[in-house]
Amino acid sequence: MPTLTRELTYLLLIVGLIIVPRVLQRYRIPAPLTSFGLGMAAVFFVAGSDHNETLALLATLGISSLFLFAGLEIELNDLRQGRWQLLGHLVMRSLTLTATSWLGMQIFGFSWQVAALLALALLTPSTGFILDTLPALGLNAQERYWVRIKAIGGELLALLLLFVVLQSDSLNTMATSSGVLLAMIVGLPMLLTLLVRVVVPYAPGSEFSLLVMVGLIAAYGTYQLGVYYLVGAFLAGFIARLLRSRLPRLASHENLHAIQMFASFFVPFYFFHKGMSVPTGALTLEALWLGLAFTFGVLPLRVGTMWLQRRFVKGETKPGSLRVAVALTPTLIFTMVLATILRERFHIPDALYGGLLFYAGASTLVPSFVLSRSVDFDLQRDQLPGDRAAAAAAAAAAAAAQPTTDPGGAAQPAAAHGGDLSGAAKT
Repeated sequence: MPTLTRELTYLLLIVGLIIVPRVLQRYRIPAPLTSFGLGMAAVFFVAGSDHNETLALLATLGISSLFLFAGLEIELNDLRQGRWQLLGHLVMRSLTLTATSWLGMQIFGFSWQVAALLALALLTPSTGFILDTLPALGLNAQERYWVRIKAIGGELLALLLLFVVLQSDSLNTMATSSGVLLAMIVGLPMLLTLLVRVVVPYAPGSEFSLLVMVGLIAAYGTYQLGVYYLVGAFLAGFIARLLRSRLPRLASHENLHAIQMFASFFVPFYFFHKGMSVPTGALTLEALWLGLAFTFGVLPLRVGTMWLQRRFVKGETKPGSLRVAVALTPTLIFTMVLATILRERFHIPDALYGGLLFYAGASTLVPSFVLSRSVDFDLQRDQLPGDRAAAAAAAAAAAAAQPTTDPGGAAQPAAAHGGDLSGAAKT
């Protein structure tokens, strides 16, 4: 049988990653998990060292563009509106992270750094993936709003803690890295403004390319600091979002849609590459038992804690609180990223690495089987950020025009029901 050329191999890989995961979605298997499984299977069929560098580059493009888009998606108005509930959520998240870190130090004898990263890997929702699920999960507008701001708030907290933990080897390292990060925060707006004023007038339509380029530069910068690509890419997207009033074409609806499509093409390569990188030591019975322990020990605790918080603090119905809690369970991308950092930098056992991967897959499957159909990584949001203002205005106008009825049968204006409905209109 003739040997496949490299070009034909990559062509077959692209076709496989586009078609196979989507075919298997009919069985409620999330597409990223299929791509990860294809990567594990490919190890047995592809003599792979020649492909590692190319796949690593494609995977980097995938994870960087995904977090670039995640930064662009942040709506500060949404966060301001639910700030008190979000603050309470972050306080609760900080307490659970602290408790889980302490247990990791006591049970596994890890250093505080490893225990903290393990806690982040187990408890941090994968925001980009969660936002992908919203159109498919049957949530109402208000539930989607709370899922969105809790996921984004948790991601911001996790990225901050990730930076602190990974740079805490010494005060000198922390000071140097903080200085570099501060320089990026100051320099990225200047760089984006310069590019838009110098390049765009002579190359119309180049905003997408420039933003992706800046996102990759920022991702590479934070990777060199030892905090992985996602921090810099997210920061670049967030800064571009903040500059929208001054540079509207940079974070325009068209540009966001282009980055959305760019990420949806390259993200499967990230999961495929991670699947190819799984060591044999992560495929043992010990890894399976650890994965089951994480799944049945941590997932019910996460869902139960969120359910209680929504049920008794927010006063929601039992089914509504459960839907919000379940929608926030997937940890796929964050768990994979942090498991990789723990293995490469802190040399955790392969069995523990495998247990984390098992937990990542299990947590990602929960919404598919509990709420509705499986989700994709095509980043098909219910609305892009650029659409939400128009949707909010339309929803507010419709609510004002239609009276509602209270339990006693009296007609009341929709506005009389308070702030929650206005929050729902903004989703």
